[in-house]
Amino acid sequence: MAQPLHPAHPVSDNSPTAGRTPSMLVLAGAGLGGLIVIGALALWFHYGTQVFFEMIRTGFAACF
Repeated sequence: MAQPLHPAHPVSDNSPTAGRTPSMLVLAGAGLGGLIVIGALALWFHYGTQVFFEMIRTGFAACF
């Protein structure tokens, strides 16, 4: 007789970190995004808006 391909009872992960991995990835991504935003704001305040607008204008000119 043929055996089923999947077990009758699904295997469950009972480790202490079973449900924390996705939330830790989300928190790490949010933390990295926050650091990038803080870094951009710090550079904006240090160099002023003119540098950023020049870089955006130069980027558009390079693309088009």
